[in-house]
Order: sequence, then C-alpha cells, then structure tokens
Amino acid sequence: MKWTDTLDIAIELADTHPDVDPKTIRFTDLMAKVMALPDFDDDPSRCGERILEAIQQAWIDELE
Repeated sequence: MKWTDTLDIAIELADTHPDVDPKTIRFTDLMAKVMALPDFDDDPSRCGERILEAIQQAWIDELE
C-alpha cells in the first residue's frame, strides 16, 4: 500500500486497531500506525497533513 491508498489503509487500521478512536488520534500516532502496517510500503516523506486527514476520515467512515 502507498499513502494514496487511503481506503485500504483505513480498512487495515480498523481491523488492526479496533480499540483506537480515529476521531481522537494524533497525526503523529496515525502516521506511525500506518507505517507499521505489514502491507504498507511507501516513503514517509511523501506523507503530509492532507493525506493523514484523508486516512483519518476514511477510517471514521469505515467504522460508521
């Protein structure tokens, strides 16, 4: 997965971290959780606030 695969990342995060509320996660923690996913393979420098916001929103949507 790459940073732009926001929906796939959100699904994996929801499955991997069911105890985490995506509405309250800090972006630094979110970035670390994404990079720790086994299928994730992208350069951390390609990540920005907009990408993290998109991942966070997709994660919230996935849980609703």
